[in-house]
Amino acid sequence: MSSADGQRVRPARGLFVRGFSALAGRVTGTESPKVFLTLGRNQRLFWSWLVFASSMMPGGRLSRRETEMVIIRVATLAGSEYELTQHRPMGRKAGLSAAEVDRLADGPDSEGWADGWSAQDALLLRAVDELFATEDLSDETWAALREIYDENRCLELVMLAGHYRMLATALTTFRVTPDRSR
Repeated sequence: MSSADGQRVRPARGLFVRGFSALAGRVTGTESPKVFLTLGRNQRLFWSWLVFASSMMPGGRLSRRETEMVIIRVATLAGSEYELTQHRPMGRKAGLSAAEVDRLADGPDSEGWADGWSAQDALLLRAVDELFATEDLSDETWAALREIYDENRCLELVMLAGHYRMLATALTTFRVTPDRSR
């Protein structure tokens, strides 16, 4: 059964989830984020997911800028309008220029793509594309990442990309639409 707006999962009714979502909406400048209200329908799953997700964003070892680059690129590849709407402004707050946020829609195979990225940024984005396409990293990509990042950051990169792919799939399946600005 779908709600009036076509969303397949009704919003959570629990006081704590709704309160958390309202507070998050104040921080993001939107209505209560539907991602929280939707996943909050299953409170046991929601609170466990929230701890896991927040350990990478915003509490991860990758820089906030790198984290947002990964998330926006995964959201682009997955076609997740919800995540793109949420994270483009977060990317700007994390230090990405408007042009960089726009360029995250272009992939490493686009002409002149690498010209505007540092070697480290380009490697990070190529790794995201490789993970998305193959669900693996080649030995060459892994070795290149290990030259720049410690093992924990590499683990986090793989988990962050996989997590946001999973989340994009869930939000698409549940027909969650982007949050309205306040």
